[in-house]
Amino acid sequence: MSIMSYNGGAVVAMTGDKCVAIASDLRFGRELQTISCDFPKVFEMNPHLWVGLPGLATDLQTVKQKLEFRKNMYELKEGRQMKPKTFANMVSNMLYERRFGPFFVEPIVAGLDPVTFEPYVCGMDLIGCINHPEDFICGGTPEEQLLGMCETLWEPNMSPDDLFESISQALLNAFDRDGISGWGAIVHIIEKDKVTTRTLKTRMD
Repeated sequence: MSIMSYNGGAVVAMTGDKCVAIASDLRFGRELQTISCDFPKVFEMNPHLWVGLPGLATDLQTVKQKLEFRKNMYELKEGRQMKPKTFANMVSNMLYERRFGPFFVEPIVAGLDPVTFEPYVCGMDLIGCINHPEDFICGGTPEEQLLGMCETLWEPNMSPDDLFESISQALLNAFDRDGISGWGAIVHIIEKDKVTTRTLKTRMD
């Protein structure tokens, strides 16, 4: 078993019309043993910027703390909120610094530009190679299933409600086909004036 799938987990981000969604499952496990069902993998960096960290749970917590520190230092120095693209490059740079002994996480960044409110999503591998699609990005153990579901359900310029429905159905149906992710899900819909967070009930078997 790969170290990336030791704890399981799924994260997906999707773009809409002046809105973006990011969602993750809630399972924390050790290989096939489930330990808890309240372990989200998506974190708020600022109101328009969220990051998902699928991969090894210990590295997830370390990387989250390092990212919060670097983001706070940037905002203190610059006196403005960090843009999603800037944040993604910072994450990539941090991971590449550790390329010979990497953090076993594959971050997914989702956010809105603070000025234009254009949606931005990107993902990277464990040494920080950025993949910046226009539509959606997936990570975690059911990545292939998520890609298939997102290809089917994503449409351009979706409203926040349609986006919530699409990302939820994609995530639920993908991790139902994966034994080490699922057990609940959490979805964040990021708009220019608010963030809506919903917790989903899912199969627990």
